[in-house]
Amino acid sequence: MRFDFDKPIDRRGTDSTKWGKYAGRDVLPMWVADMDFAVPPAVIEALHRRVDHRVFGYGDPPATLIEAVVEAVDRDHRWRIDPAWLVWLPGLVTGLNVACRAVGDAGDGVFTATPIYPPFLSAPHLSQREVVTAPLECRRGRWEWNFDRVEDSITPRTRLFMLCNPHNPVGRVFTRDELEAVAAIADRHDLVICSDEIHAGLVLDGACEHLPIAALDPTLAQRCITLMAPSKTYNIPGLGCAFAVISDTSLRRRFLDVMRGIVPHVNVLGYAAAEAAYRNGESWRRAMIDYLRGNAAYVREAIGAIPGLRTTPVEATYLAWIDATALDVPNPAAFFEAAGVGLSDGADFGAPGFVRLNFGCARDTLVRALERMSEAAAQSASGRG
Repeated sequence: MRFDFDKPIDRRGTDSTKWGKYAGRDVLPMWVADMDFAVPPAVIEALHRRVDHRVFGYGDPPATLIEAVVEAVDRDHRWRIDPAWLVWLPGLVTGLNVACRAVGDAGDGVFTATPIYPPFLSAPHLSQREVVTAPLECRRGRWEWNFDRVEDSITPRTRLFMLCNPHNPVGRVFTRDELEAVAAIADRHDLVICSDEIHAGLVLDGACEHLPIAALDPTLAQRCITLMAPSKTYNIPGLGCAFAVISDTSLRRRFLDVMRGIVPHVNVLGYAAAEAAYRNGESWRRAMIDYLRGNAAYVREAIGAIPGLRTTPVEATYLAWIDATALDVPNPAAFFEAAGVGLSDGADFGAPGFVRLNFGCARDTLVRALERMSEAAAQSASGRG
């Protein structure tokens, strides 16, 4: 089956958060992480079938969905999970917040490496925890860990290590060696690892392979909360279906205890879409990955030609992390928004002077956005000259 990712779908004037932010303005939205592509046909068909049932009461995850998830995780990541390890969530950010509340006590520390997806920084504060950070470092065009700085940042009260792999926003797929180093630190300091792996299905670099950190070793898995969802890979974030994989019974019980009375059930359409995506969305996913590879290559070439901007290869995700510190403007996100391109502000990720660009869109939209960015940077440079 052929899929047309070049055909734009008009999302203006709809319920789209992404496009509604700039309603009435000539600004191309390249910020929040949802794609502009139509979802896999199998998902549409499954939703139609569920809607045709005409009853939408409270729902539990169908046995067929649980089976599909177990099979997909084994198929895609060579990790055989027990269905009893699954905890269903209405969204991955919910999982980050529950993890912070389920591990340690108020006042304890939560470690994460910056730059990082903003809920990693807000969830600990909302849970009365202290955020402890160390920066990833860009070396020879690649974002890498400085594990000495990680060790130095962890305090006696640090209880949780929040990992993002594949990484949002720098686009890395961490190697086995890197994950083993993270695991060793968690073991030395007796930390629980909460690993956000929502972009696991979006590996663009053929030389990379996503490896769930909990799959390294069964003993290590006992200290892991792995968060996954079909939402980014199959472009269904608005349907709200995610899950945690927690093999340790005690840790899973604490996680569930925090959820009680606060976290709502997943909606029945989310269950239907997730099962269809995992069972029948692979041909669409492969075609979409090929298209994103082309977009990623275009972004890298175009950004490389814009004075004051730098970026690094995207191994996974549909997000480009752009260093605009040499542009010499106070707020690069505001600067480009004024030029008609809406980007995510790096300050929200703990990295002022950077911006994040979502290239999960039709090529024509991407070309227009980068042309606007290039023109704005050139005008700024000529004005300074």
